[in-house]
Amino acid sequence: MKKSVITILLLVASIGGFLIFFNPKTVSNPTQNNSDALNTPQKWESKVDDQASVTVTVTPSDLRAESGEWKFDIVMSTHSVELDQDMTKVAVLVADSDKEYRPIRWEGTPAGGHHREGVLIFASVAPYPQDLKLNIKEIGGVQRSLSWILVE
Repeated sequence: MKKSVITILLLVASIGGFLIFFNPKTVSNPTQNNSDALNTPQKWESKVDDQASVTVTVTPSDLRAESGEWKFDIVMSTHSVELDQDMTKVAVLVADSDKEYRPIRWEGTPAGGHHREGVLIFASVAPYPQDLKLNIKEIGGVQRSLSWILVE
């Protein structure tokens, strides 16, 4: 009886410790300049495109005007399509609805499989645009377009 009570208490304490230490938290970026229009949280929100049995989630991780590189965290997941695209060839960043920029590199899971994630990196855009759109083609045979307003 004592062993089962101790075992249950240890199990509850372990689960509680896991929930406390591994609880996802909102991350703020204290390095941003307060006068910069980038401070509003919705500017950095994740966008999700769920088409053709593939879910693509994109979160800008660095779009500061003073950054040399702009980074987008990308997670792709499917159970029916092979994710074998070269991300530097299927993605393009469109600034202010007309200027297109190609990625300079992909740092992440190599092509293949059903789950991929990584960072798609572009050279920063100058002058600083009002809006951005990330177009990704050929994943599941469809065009995906995710957009953010940077300056209101």
